[in-house]
Amino acid sequence: MYIDPTRQLVRGLCTLLLICTCFMQLHAQVITSPDKNLTLTFELAENGTPTYRLSYKKKPVIKPSRLGLETNDAGSFMEGFTVSNTEQATVNDTWQPVWGEQSTIRNNYNELLVTLTQKEQQDRSIRIRFRLFNDGLGFRYEFPEQEHLNYFIVKEENTEFNLTGDHKTFWIPGDYDTNEYAITTSKISEIPQLIEKATIDVHAQHPIDTLAVQTPLMMKSADGLYINIHEAALVNYSAMHLNVDPQTFRMSSHLTPDAVGNKAYMQTDTKTPWRTIVVSDKATDILASKLILNLNEPTAYEDVSWIKPVKYIGVWWEYFVAGKSTWAYGTETNVKLSDDFTKLTPSGRHGATNENVKKHIDFAAEHGFDAVLVEGWNVGWEDWFGNWKEDVFDFITPYPDFDVRELYKYALSKGVRIMMHHETSGAATNYERRLHQAFQFMKDYGYNSVKTGYVGKIIPRGEHHDGQWMVNHYIHVARTAADYKIMVNSHEAVRSTGLHRTYPNYLAQESARGTEFEAMGGLAPDHATILPFTRLMGGPMDYTPGIFQTDLSYYGTGNQRVNTTLVKQLAYYVTLYSPLQMAADLPENYTRFPDAFQFIKDVAIDWDDTYVQEAEPGDYVTIARKAKGKEEWYVGGITDENPRTAVIPFNYLPKGKNYVATIYADGKDASWNKNPQSYTVRKVLITPKSVLKQRLAAGGGIAISVKEATNEDRKNFKRL
Repeated sequence: MYIDPTRQLVRGLCTLLLICTCFMQLHAQVITSPDKNLTLTFELAENGTPTYRLSYKKKPVIKPSRLGLETNDAGSFMEGFTVSNTEQATVNDTWQPVWGEQSTIRNNYNELLVTLTQKEQQDRSIRIRFRLFNDGLGFRYEFPEQEHLNYFIVKEENTEFNLTGDHKTFWIPGDYDTNEYAITTSKISEIPQLIEKATIDVHAQHPIDTLAVQTPLMMKSADGLYINIHEAALVNYSAMHLNVDPQTFRMSSHLTPDAVGNKAYMQTDTKTPWRTIVVSDKATDILASKLILNLNEPTAYEDVSWIKPVKYIGVWWEYFVAGKSTWAYGTETNVKLSDDFTKLTPSGRHGATNENVKKHIDFAAEHGFDAVLVEGWNVGWEDWFGNWKEDVFDFITPYPDFDVRELYKYALSKGVRIMMHHETSGAATNYERRLHQAFQFMKDYGYNSVKTGYVGKIIPRGEHHDGQWMVNHYIHVARTAADYKIMVNSHEAVRSTGLHRTYPNYLAQESARGTEFEAMGGLAPDHATILPFTRLMGGPMDYTPGIFQTDLSYYGTGNQRVNTTLVKQLAYYVTLYSPLQMAADLPENYTRFPDAFQFIKDVAIDWDDTYVQEAEPGDYVTIARKAKGKEEWYVGGITDENPRTAVIPFNYLPKGKNYVATIYADGKDASWNKNPQSYTVRKVLITPKSVLKQRLAAGGGIAISVKEATNEDRKNFKRL
């Protein structure tokens, strides 16, 4: 009988393929999320390379993507692996944050722990731990203590995120030293032609010389999936950026190097931060996700009773508008810490004076604010900016016109705290040398919170804001502050990764383009509709909202403006979450609009629950929240440059009661660039069945406070 050799070859190849497929399937590990919507598959590909893939409701989210690291001194952790053990577990519990958007957080996931062994590397092993939640995936590398792996230097982490298409993406350029870029919206394939324009001039920047973007990275696929890539629990490691391949839509990790080009120094037993992928077919689910917080460790402190959210005003915005005042006391520029600052020539425009600070303390006390931030109180501001100078500030010596003891007693008598400001000018070594002395000084004079700053290039020279050395520095500052019962708000630091769960005195960070940039070129009207999907995914931001005088030509110079309506500034107190909220405008501007200012005075800064009602990145966000321990609710809604109608239900309210809603809305003729101060305030009666449809002006917003109605309210106000 004749046997066709071609057919025989094809049969042989098919049999071999079937055997290989069965072999791979036998070695594939699959877990699903508790609600079964997400599926993770882990397997070893050719040459023993670890790979994973992720799907949501049977739609691919991440196609097969490689995992692993390369080192300078211990070879590669990229291939040659066999699976030596797998373990699965399920966790479903709850925990209570010290402060936050919810009083109770559910922690529910299915876990896969894969132990991999490299036979040709003396049987050394690593573990990859996957946790699959209903809202996404977290995974990390773990290096157990073992005979043939002790110390090693990471050359690069090569974690891949092989995306399924040319997604719509909300991004800022990859940079080792700043995340204060404006956000660009484009398809992945369009990033190469937009990256140069997006990399605007920012002080102390260090753009990555390959095509890269920063995390948190928000994307939307053509088939309606919302995808967010970031990291959680960034400890003793460098921050991750993402290399971008605009042709294949494959992204991969890019770690921040140190002064000699290394990415991280490791000693077993150790682990990397979690890599996170939050995914849903609803944008509101992205904002509601607590995945990043759940991947962080519980609080490191036994006593947290002293940690309290803070609502504050400050001697701050006046430095940005029309040069009303300055940080510096003197006019000289070549100044040393050893100089006699009483002999400086006073500029006559110093902001942090006894008189000015007392005025702010009085205003804070009258209107119920917790604290007054004072910048420019300490010597050194004449010669601080851009010189890459080590000993600029000592953090304990005030200018001649700032009496620390007198102001401490005055604030104490008014029931107000002064918030300390420590600008390091990037000299982290100088700050660490003086840290205990500075915090003891704060404790002696009643300060319990500090705003730290890192404007400038980092010292040790050659280190970066996002590198391992500085990551450890920020945590060291927070932990040291806790020893003195001091809360920390860091500016110009590495972006947040949920560490406020572990270190709850680390109240907030800036780490993005905030209100100060409204006075330095402006922020696009869609900027704040994107921030909740990007920067705020990792943790709260000190955005410094509340600017009522949005046309800055009011101060007599230039035509700069804040690109929002007044009401949108009110809405920020709800949509841009932070336990540290500033009423950032000048006190006199609040006295001009007392009815609008009432919302800032009333709005809570700590919450029992949060309800994300509407959201679309780059377009709009509407969020409602319940105040911690009170029967009060607050709603904030914002839109981009386009007017829209927000649809706001109140179905979260307890049934069987009536409520009065105070609605702060844009006026009919309002817009961000024309008549931004036009607004209305009205009160209506509502129930849990009520639904408000409210027009938001271009660049505008809505803010609502809700309280249980009294008998008098029921007589005086109409139903919605």
